[in-house]
Order: sequence, then C-alpha cells, then structure tokens
Amino acid sequence: MSGKSLAVLGMLLLIFIFLTSFSSFSQISYNTEKYYGKAFSVLDIKDYKSNKQKFIADTENLIKIKGEILSSCPMKGCWMKIKSEEDTILVRFKDYGFFVPKNDIAGDKTIINGKLSIDTLSVELLRHYAEDAGKSLDEINKIKEPEVSMTFLADGVLIRKE
Repeated sequence: MSGKSLAVLGMLLLIFIFLTSFSSFSQISYNTEKYYGKAFSVLDIKDYKSNKQKFIADTENLIKIKGEILSSCPMKGCWMKIKSEEDTILVRFKDYGFFVPKNDIAGDKTIINGKLSIDTLSVELLRHYAEDAGKSLDEINKIKEPEVSMTFLADGVLIRKE
C-alpha cells in the first residue's frame, strides 16, 4: 500500500470512530435519570394499586411510588402532578427543600419517596396552584370549594427521561 492509501484508510477509520462515538453519546443523553432532594434506593418499590390503602394509613414509614409526570409548577418547580395507576397525585416537596424542573418533564417517568395522604386543599391553596399553573383570572375565581386530593410529601424524587 502506498502512503496515500494508508492516509485515506486512516482518515476513514477516524471518521468511523467519530461517528460511532457521536452515536453512542446521543443515545446516552436520551435515557437519563436525576435525583432531586434526597437520593433513595429504588430496589424495594411495592405495587401502588394493591398497597394504596396501606400506604395512606402508614404515617410513620416512607414509601415509594412509580408514576408518570403530568405537570410541574411552571413558576418555581415547587410541586408536580403525577399519574399512578388510576390516581392523580399532587406531589409537594418536604420543607420546600428542593424543586424539580419547571418545563419539559411532562410524560417523563418518576419515582417519588415520602408519605402519601388524603388532604383537603383550601380554596386559597387551590387558587395559588392555579395561578402558578398560569390559569386565567376567570378560571381562578371559579374555584370556590375546597378539594379533597391525594397528596404526597416527597423528600426525594427520581425523574427518568426516556
């Protein structure tokens, strides 16, 4: 082989390596996960549907719930709504000690760690959340009754982008 042929072959090899590396990098960036708040083990997650009543009754122990993110607070990222099985759960963050991204997480998978409860949300709080979510003044003023809601106080959140 001539020196020119070796140079062309070397250049083709470098291009191949570059393209292969770029392809692997782009695949990794699409499948990421990140903890917000306190990190926790994801090995001992119990089925939500069959344990829901037990989870609500257990006020002592932290539990983990899997779900899909429906939305998050577009103002600060100080709350999010998730869907787990048939329930929509309002997730707040313990002591406002951390926040989640404000945008681009709807549809992502999540695991939340903390305590589940059924709470009555006041008209004032519901209006505050509606304002955070960018609702119109007319929509906000239509909120006139408290709402019973499934809520979760999380000390840690894992978000998986897929």
